[in-house]
Amino acid sequence: MQLTAKLKQLLPIQTGSGKNGEWRKQDIIVETDGQYPKNVCISIWGDKINAQQLEIGNTLMIDFEAESREFSGRWYTDLKAWKIELISSGSLTQNKLNDITPLDLDEKPDDGLPF
Repeated sequence: MQLTAKLKQLLPIQTGSGKNGEWRKQDIIVETDGQYPKNVCISIWGDKINAQQLEIGNTLMIDFEAESREFSGRWYTDLKAWKIELISSGSLTQNKLNDITPLDLDEKPDDGLPF
């Protein structure tokens, strides 16, 4: 499955060790586009955690798989990302700031008005 959404919140990285060795996981909250935006929690595991992509406001294209499991008579669903691509950056970078022309307050336009 695939989802394009804006990164809204980063939850703390979780780490631990299991039978296959050390692991780490980062949950992110993204907001979908559309008339009725939805918040979605997606888990990113191991080497797929990329701090450069994961900045608040970035628009991401996320390929993920959904998996449900039963525990004590209740069902839980996880969305696990297997590929994340940066679509657009939500923050102003230094390059974008350099493209902005400062307003010249000393310039007086000749518009024919007496004031």
